[in-house]
Amino acid sequence: MTSRSVTLIDVARAAGVSKSTASNALGGSGRVSETTRERVQDVARELGYRPNTAARSLRRAGTGAIGLHLPRTATRLDYYMNLAFGAVERAREDGLDLVLLAPGTAAGGGLAARVDGLLVIDPEVDDPEVPDLLGAGVPVVTGERYLGGGVAPSGAVVCDNAASLVALLDHLAERGARRPALLVPGPGSDWASALRAAAGAWSRREGVEVAVRTVPFAATPVEAEAATADLIGGASGADAVVCAPDGAVPGVLAAAARAGRQVGTDLLVAACVDGAAARGSGPQVTAVDLRPSEYGRACAALLSDLLAGSAEPGAVRWHDWALKVRESTAGRA
Repeated sequence: MTSRSVTLIDVARAAGVSKSTASNALGGSGRVSETTRERVQDVARELGYRPNTAARSLRRAGTGAIGLHLPRTATRLDYYMNLAFGAVERAREDGLDLVLLAPGTAAGGGLAARVDGLLVIDPEVDDPEVPDLLGAGVPVVTGERYLGGGVAPSGAVVCDNAASLVALLDHLAERGARRPALLVPGPGSDWASALRAAAGAWSRREGVEVAVRTVPFAATPVEAEAATADLIGGASGADAVVCAPDGAVPGVLAAAARAGRQVGTDLLVAACVDGAAARGSGPQVTAVDLRPSEYGRACAALLSDLLAGSAEPGAVRWHDWALKVRESTAGRA
């Protein structure tokens, strides 16, 4: 292998470390042990590695910290807490501290002096803080795309949310549902917008209307119960309900019980987020597992790679999901 062909990835693999750790070790930044730093430097010399000076010139001086911005209503939701823990764990592996940003942190500028980069999860177009975060002057990775204008993020980690809802609706149809309904936030986020578009596309494909009810991004059980009661008792007469917001499943189940519907037979129930409410309910609810901890890790990994110069600005990485089938969609025997 010639010195011209040796890359940072080659050095990282040979030294048994991540790309970001290798970059920090060679650049004298980040929290890297002296033993690891010496090993990486020895491997780089042995391979004849020469750093990309153009990429290195783009690196910041480094504060050793990155910031995490979550939706305003996320603090009580199981999904976002697991995502944050995953991001913390991955950042620590790259020698970075992760700071949970308080509301208003980006206002007035100065954020660039405190963090090297930002993670902005599920950015909503009506969140007034997002434009300031995107314009803070540091690399920004979004969890899902940002639908607003202004400064574009440096990268994004996205999930195929449309495909996950189609899989749920197909599953419900296979279990006998003929009048499905969807509780979903307004189209102010990439996630909700994708779910709404997928419901419409599925309706056209199957010739079966999906009754859609708009609920808040972090709908409470009370709000979900009211919307579900309207769906199963109104003109739509829904025989299956898909609940998009994390934490709102108990409200759907409460509405079913109040209406005398047997979940799993008389009414099929599913969720777009496999949170604690879906797993811990009785019966347990079929849901899309978005693997939030791994999602958080993926977001932190992309930001770390951007900071190290081993990922190109504008990079988009895809995150996998899985359908967890449980008793709430058993169907009639």
